[in-house]
Amino acid sequence: MAPTKFRFAIISDLHIALPSTIRDHPSRLHRVEISILALEQVLAHLETLNLDFLLIPGDLTQDGEPENHDWLQQRLQQVPFPVYVIPGNHDVPTQAEGEYSIGFQDFPRYYPHCGYNNPSQLYYSQEILPGVQLIALNSNDFDALGQQVGAIAPEQWDWLEQALANASDRLILVMIHHNVIEHLPGQTHHKLGKRYMLQEATRLLDHCQAAGVRLIFTGHLHVQDIAQYQDIYEITTGSLVSYPHPYRVLEMQQNDSSGWELQVQSYRVEKLAGEDDFGEASRQWMGDRSEPFMLSLLTLPPLNIDPSLAKKLIPKLRFFWADIAQGDSIFDFPEFPESARQFFRDCSALDSSGRPALIDNQVILQL
Repeated sequence: MAPTKFRFAIISDLHIALPSTIRDHPSRLHRVEISILALEQVLAHLETLNLDFLLIPGDLTQDGEPENHDWLQQRLQQVPFPVYVIPGNHDVPTQAEGEYSIGFQDFPRYYPHCGYNNPSQLYYSQEILPGVQLIALNSNDFDALGQQVGAIAPEQWDWLEQALANASDRLILVMIHHNVIEHLPGQTHHKLGKRYMLQEATRLLDHCQAAGVRLIFTGHLHVQDIAQYQDIYEITTGSLVSYPHPYRVLEMQQNDSSGWELQVQSYRVEKLAGEDDFGEASRQWMGDRSEPFMLSLLTLPPLNIDPSLAKKLIPKLRFFWADIAQGDSIFDFPEFPESARQFFRDCSALDSSGRPALIDNQVILQL
């Protein structure tokens, strides 16, 4: 019998890095140095909640290092509930095994206990509870030049059509690393944002719409955000190693009209051993390293602000990305040129009438 109520969690973009694998990146916004401590703290909390399963939508490791994959797959076998994973761009950065990373096709053999019952396939479909089907997609591919792109390979499309058809009588949850619905204004077309989007996002949404899919779970962007396309919600979860170090606990319950109600509750890693004010330290870390990103955002289309003016505006935007990452933020910079002021207002958690719509962290969705 299908459950009328179940509870699960999401942790995304773990970027697990054993100390021996950490390489210095002065502009890195996320803190891989605390990846294992943060994960252990979150798992300790989740193990008290009587969960039915845990989803991890990609970027399990910092850069696909075999040592990190091996450590994580062993750790995930120890938790008292099923765990389902997919690869992120950091997990399979090269087609062939490299000096530091596993090869593209190696990923499934590390995680046979996390959904991958076919070691030759980077995607799967599994009934994870009676009447509840998880379709876990791989959104990593390589172009003709061998460059990694966020795309679904042709053979996976054929498989997906059949998987959706086979699950037509079930509640379907879709998990994929790249974003399918925009979480930032113009994300599909912006030079800084489009690399986080699936290239064939519209095609996937059409498939999901036709199959009655209402929920898609993603990561990659390192922000807390819930976006909607028609009657499909995409819930993207921020990175565990990036401010505000979030994770989610979700509860699905059938309502009286035979539909589903989803309660989303978000948590943060607030404290870690050795850091008195962990959250604020991470916010400052992000602010300290944000200038190159903000300069690009201001000077690239659609804003096209002159670099000399952009440099004067950057101090006002020191915590812009941190505020985006935490979700439910509202922006207004009246001293900015009108086009820039409107751009940042459009990044705010406002509804179509301009009222606050704080749904990114705590919300109840009627499906």
